[in-house]
Amino acid sequence: RNYLGNSLRRVLLSSLPGAAINSVQIDGVLHEFSTVEGVVEDVTQIILNLKKVSMRIDSDDEKTLEVNVNGPATVTAGDFVGDADVEVLNKDQYIATVAAGATLHMTVTAVRGRGYVSGDQNKELHEDTPIGVLAIDSIFTPIERVNYQVEETRVGQRNDYDKLTMDIWTDGSLT
Repeated sequence: RNYLGNSLRRVLLSSLPGAAINSVQIDGVLHEFSTVEGVVEDVTQIILNLKKVSMRIDSDDEKTLEVNVNGPATVTAGDFVGDADVEVLNKDQYIATVAAGATLHMTVTAVRGRGYVSGDQNKELHEDTPIGVLAIDSIFTPIERVNYQVEETRVGQRNDYDKLTMDIWTDGSLT
């Protein structure tokens, strides 16, 4: 009875195309366990915040976006500038806090894909990556959550039908 609902749920969560950041380069940073002078968050926390950025890319090519901020400032996803094919959907997504007198210059690459790609897999796709470019996990699915309910229902005189109701939450890149 729940087979169709569960199958559709799994397909929605794993197979729909979306866009995500797949690498980041921060001036003065060589590895993910670094800190950036004058920035409250360490690189690991910045990467976790970057993974939450939702975007739509109207191209199959890899795209580059930049942030160049002088403190004091709060950096959000809306501060990214770059390609016209890229639309950041959650512009208020927090990235980092830059202290007075400090600067944060960061370049990210983003691409379209499906499902989940680990940072190691992203690194393998870019073997010629220069030192300081950090490959990060990419969660491409535009679907955040799926719920479904199956209810017995009646059509005409027959009462042996099931009704499937689905609730689907997206990141805004699909409607």
